[in-house]
Amino acid sequence: MSREPELAGQTVVVIGGSSGMGFETAKRAGSEGASVVLAGRNPERLADAAREVGAKSSVAFDATDFDRLGRFFDELPTPIDHVMVTSGGPYYARLADIDFERARRNIDQELFLPLHIARLAPGKVRAGGTLIFLSGTGGRRPAASVIVGAFTAAMPAVTKTLALELAPVRVNLIAPGFVDTPLSASILGDQLEARREQLRKTLPIRRVVEPADIAALAVHLMTNTAVTGATYDIDGGQQLVEG
Repeated sequence: MSREPELAGQTVVVIGGSSGMGFETAKRAGSEGASVVLAGRNPERLADAAREVGAKSSVAFDATDFDRLGRFFDELPTPIDHVMVTSGGPYYARLADIDFERARRNIDQELFLPLHIARLAPGKVRAGGTLIFLSGTGGRRPAASVIVGAFTAAMPAVTKTLALELAPVRVNLIAPGFVDTPLSASILGDQLEARREQLRKTLPIRRVVEPADIAALAVHLMTNTAVTGATYDIDGGQQLVEG
């Protein structure tokens, strides 16, 4: 039996939507009937992604340029139903090796960007719509980078607070483990295939988590109107088996 698309008539904005988890979420949202608006830093990659997902529009800019981010929200049609933010990435460094200028840029990406979007959401995102942010699970282990660990601990608390302050707009957090994305490839380089093989052997799901897995969860959070203030781990059981 056929079913109605779950996001028919809704507008989904994906910031960081030109590749990886953001791109897969945009593609899945589009397949569920949503009008998709993409934003990303790389104009060529963003244009390719917009064509592939049939985006309503796309805008290339650095989301941590917060003045430009504000103009982007001003230009969006109203109402927006869902906003997902996937831009940025982890900054791994031991305390002795921290480049504090790079760390400040990472704070902009991982903490201040979600806060700016939360301030821009009222009046743009409809009641019952969602803001979806991304964090991770790797920083829960003491051996992780001190900066990654700080954001891993902070974002669930930020999400809960925002869910109360922005209600009835819903706010949720997706916390992946390793996901097989272009960003992961750029971080691991020639160690990528070894990491994949290790995960295939050790994860309880016996496969590597893919961007499509994150997209499926993101669309579920858009459509399940009972969920807010929650952090969803999606790591294939990685936390259960890694020392």
